Amino acid sequence: MTTLPRLRSPVLIEAVGPVVDEGRYPARGRVGIPVEVSATIVQTGDAVVRAAVRWRRAGRRAWSESPLASGDTEHWTGSWVPDRPGEYEFTVCAWTDPIATWSARSSAWRAAGESIELDALPLLREWRRLALRRRGPDRALLRGLIELGEQGAWDPLLDALRSPPIVALFDRIDRRADLVQFEGVRRLVVDRERAGFASWYEMFPRSFGGTLTEAARYLPTIAGMGFDVVYLPPIHPIGRTGRRGRGNSDAPADDDPGSPWAIGSPEGGHTSVDPALGGLPALDEFLAAARAVGLEVALDLAWQCSPDHPWVREHPGWFAHRADGSIRYAENPPKRYRDIYPFDFFGRDAAGLWRSLADVVRFWARRGVRIFRVDNPHTKPFAFWEWLLRQIHREFPGTIFLAEAFTRPGTMYHLAKIGFDESYTYFTWRNTPDELTQYFTELTAPPVREFFRPMLFTNTPDILPGILVRLGRPAFQARAFLAATLSPLWGIYSGFEDLERDVVPGTEEYADSEKYRVIRRGGAPPPDQIRAFIGRLNTLRREHPALQHPHHLRFFPVEGPGLLAYERWSADGQDRLIAVVNPVPDAVREGMVHLPEDLVPDDSPFSVEDRLTGETWTWRGRRNYVRLDPAERVAHLFRIGSPGPRSPP
Repeated sequence: MTTLPRLRSPVLIEAVGPVVDEGRYPARGRVGIPVEVSATIVQTGDAVVRAAVRWRRAGRRAWSESPLASGDTEHWTGSWVPDRPGEYEFTVCAWTDPIATWSARSSAWRAAGESIELDALPLLREWRRLALRRRGPDRALLRGLIELGEQGAWDPLLDALRSPPIVALFDRIDRRADLVQFEGVRRLVVDRERAGFASWYEMFPRSFGGTLTEAARYLPTIAGMGFDVVYLPPIHPIGRTGRRGRGNSDAPADDDPGSPWAIGSPEGGHTSVDPALGGLPALDEFLAAARAVGLEVALDLAWQCSPDHPWVREHPGWFAHRADGSIRYAENPPKRYRDIYPFDFFGRDAAGLWRSLADVVRFWARRGVRIFRVDNPHTKPFAFWEWLLRQIHREFPGTIFLAEAFTRPGTMYHLAKIGFDESYTYFTWRNTPDELTQYFTELTAPPVREFFRPMLFTNTPDILPGILVRLGRPAFQARAFLAATLSPLWGIYSGFEDLERDVVPGTEEYADSEKYRVIRRGGAPPPDQIRAFIGRLNTLRREHPALQHPHHLRFFPVEGPGLLAYERWSADGQDRLIAVVNPVPDAVREGMVHLPEDLVPDDSPFSVEDRLTGETWTWRGRRNYVRLDPAERVAHLFRIGSPGPRSPP
């Protein structure tokens, strides 16, 4: 005899997202930002379907729930807002609504001239039973429906079933008898705000007076420009063997400080602070001074050693050796780094190496450092990072790791999937409207947006973009504007605010790089600088939730070459901004910006305010003129005034 399956529900749920690699890795979220959930829900028959997203903290039993909506399609969407960091689970459930289904079918039968009296009798009997078990307003509502049915007042009854009080009543008492839930759960890691919204300032403390104590005097200036994070390149003792001189010379002078990335000397290694910077006490003072002005400190994690590092003597098995027994230097032909030994992550004592590197991170986390910029993580094994990041995130919740991985997209994306909270990008080399549109459309669309948080640095100690060298002040402003408005995460390397742009001819490298020498910084600003402009950008980022959302970004067509236009909007759709920028400001650019119907519904006039300057203009309709002269301005950041836009897409 054939055994039939249990036929519980006509509903099937598929394609629940956000999801990363079919659930192999968790998606990423942020406290206070809605998690936008989607699913495909299909059904047999014409029953009215309801659906909801369910979520809970990992390890909890009870679910919270929010409704999903579909319009007229099988694609359902909704959201929920995590209120604290941690690991979450979520899923989607669906069921048929018997009251709404009966109402919809009965309305169709009535319109076709058919009687619904016989079909209503079972429903009336059920309502009578329910009324006996309910009290107060619920019983009164049910009795009202029963009276309409007993009177044969079918049209008023159908109207009543669609009224909000009756819909809410049956939502409360519906047993969801045929509820079906998506098999399995999706995972989500929710981080604190600074993991997804922050402005970084990179500084070499030795150039701001010499010691960390003296460098701390500049922290109010950094905070005054609106930055949230001050990032320090390695602050450890620097080796002398193979030391690089000014301009990366092979012949250093006696007073050349060496590259901070050549970590380790007899004075200590990765858990020490260079005595020339004041040692650990000076770092503690620096951390306290940063907290006092609202800054967090990010330290550099560079997994490599100077030949003078204590580990070289104590743990030779942690390093790769050549045939003659000598330790292999770091090499990236044609470059050779004779001041650095790389680790052998799969050598004969790999387990001891991995544990010691994790202990380094724990050491700094216990001293109050919870943000780390990781040097070249793509040159170390994925397995190591997955192991390390899982441990640190569990032991020190809220710790943030920024991946400095300028490499192939798949590698950069995989580092984000396995736990890196933020990632450098190719922004540095995307300049034209087409390049920027294509790249940021990729970053802010599924699947990349579910796990990858782009950090937009305008410059780094290693990269002085050619557009800055060639075009000067307007390009500095344009790049700052783009970085600050295209992503909630952006940063600059010190000197950018003062328009520093001396370059080694034919390269993107700073002439006489600060990596190999001390620069006198921290004094009075030069006459030609953009500190106030940067400060204004950071102020607007704090004032406008639209600039804090991770992926609410869409680009607009522009009639006329060279202009880039895009919109940013907040989670609730109430804060909407239009950016228009001349990204390659080598000439005056003008054109007509095309706005969509959901933003500008008709040809009525409306006002726009440039949030950068406070100036206002009157626009009309969806096609409006913009002119940007680099000698005057490189961008607008418009807020639309009355009559006000419709909801965003």
